[in-house]
Amino acid sequence: MTTLLGRRPLVQEAAALRAGTDDPVAAAHRTCDRVDAVDRRVRAFAPEPGRRTRLAAAAGVAAAGEPGPVERPPLHGVLVGVKDIVRVDGLPTRAGSALPPEELGGPQAAVVDRLCAAGALIAGKTVTAEFAVTAPGPTRNPHNPAHTPGGSSSGSAAAVAAGMVPLAIGTQTVGSMIRPAAYCGVTGFKPTYGRIPVDGVIPNAVSFDTLGCYATDVAGVALAASVLLDGWRAPRPEAGGRRPVLGIPAGPYLERAGEEALRAFADQRELLRAAGYTVREVPVMDDFEQIVAQLFTMNRYEVARAHTDWFARFGDRYREQTAVAIRQGHTIKEAAYEAARARRAEFRERLAAQGSAAGVELWLAPAATGPAPADLTTTGTSIMCLPWSNAGLPVLSLPAGRAANGMPLGLQVVGRFGADEDLLTAAAGIEGVLDGVAAEGPGRPGLTV
Repeated sequence: MTTLLGRRPLVQEAAALRAGTDDPVAAAHRTCDRVDAVDRRVRAFAPEPGRRTRLAAAAGVAAAGEPGPVERPPLHGVLVGVKDIVRVDGLPTRAGSALPPEELGGPQAAVVDRLCAAGALIAGKTVTAEFAVTAPGPTRNPHNPAHTPGGSSSGSAAAVAAGMVPLAIGTQTVGSMIRPAAYCGVTGFKPTYGRIPVDGVIPNAVSFDTLGCYATDVAGVALAASVLLDGWRAPRPEAGGRRPVLGIPAGPYLERAGEEALRAFADQRELLRAAGYTVREVPVMDDFEQIVAQLFTMNRYEVARAHTDWFARFGDRYREQTAVAIRQGHTIKEAAYEAARARRAEFRERLAAQGSAAGVELWLAPAATGPAPADLTTTGTSIMCLPWSNAGLPVLSLPAGRAANGMPLGLQVVGRFGADEDLLTAAAGIEGVLDGVAAEGPGRPGLTV
């Protein structure tokens, strides 16, 4: 019997491939073997006839192309899953929809160009909610297939959690990366808005859409970030030893988390305090309901305009959840949209000022309202991710214990705008504190197939 859970740490796998102690062809077959073994239950990847033949050929070229470890790029031979709203040459883009794939085609995304330039091999397209909105895809949570993996980057998170690939690419508009990371028990990274170019990615809401990645740990996402982010700055060696001041966003936002998530969050705060971190409660977002309304005004307005042509011609092929979002956007006037944009700018400035005045370097919050729901008709709620996406801030979700039913919980760590490198450096220390609780709780070793 094969467990649905797996672990392929990116840093170790990349190092072995670069050193020549692992081989790209072997890694490609290992990936295909794992997909064959578990993906009929997890359904993280879009079906691809001939995947093994394609990957074996690409891996053979990679193995023959670089003579030694010094010449090999950082992701030499690493297998990567790519969310199916991101265009990849040679693979159809369907965006989880029933639209003709040729309608959704176009030049390969810049993020894929960067992966390939770094030596990565594209394992395949991972399942997305339809057009990265809310209509769930077929993916199941590897911890328990009766539970949602979250969305909309469901396939990417589940593919890493199931050990099919060591790295996967997703996108976040509101909570589409951080929530699946928490639900699936992996590390998810949403960079600062704009740090990875989104050309070649089918838009949801252009003011928020952000590319990111999943791996098993902070070191893995940091390695990927060094390849993918514009203007990457190698962290200073001395930065890894300091403990940043952590802020708790007290008020109506935090109250939206469920009781189980809040209990776990209280335990996580105390662990960090005991480890020497300064943790400060800071009242913020007292107008949280207005912040929610502002974001969804912008989101729905933009998603409607992104789909103007396709929806006019193929509206009957859209799933109901997506069609409703688009129709809502059609009712929003430009004046209301521009007013929401102005409120968003004010919120960003206010949040930054409040954090600075309190000396906060990183914000902490539950990554989701609780564990993954036992409901495959929903991807869960994005409410815990909403303000940070609204402000365009870099965010990590770290595995942080388990709920009473054994499903994973996540801790959300939020950095300052543009300070992705500082967030990743500091998060490694927080990860070390949480490692002792990441596997705690009733848990289960993983269902089998």
